Amino acid sequence: MSFLNKAKDFIDKHEEQVDKALDKVGDVVDDKTDHKYSSQIDKAVGEAQKRTGEERAG
Repeated sequence: MSFLNKAKDFIDKHEEQVDKALDKVGDVVDDKTDHKYSSQIDKAVGEAQKRTGEERAG
């Protein structure tokens, strides 16, 4: 099984945890950039969450 297949399987089994981690990463990046790019960061996090199957409002 390839690395990508293993990653997809992990994400499928842990969608909620992955989405929470993406939210936290987005918050950290937003803080580090002094909130200059909040809308772009929110959009990127949303797109990443779509790919995990569970988009959350942020």
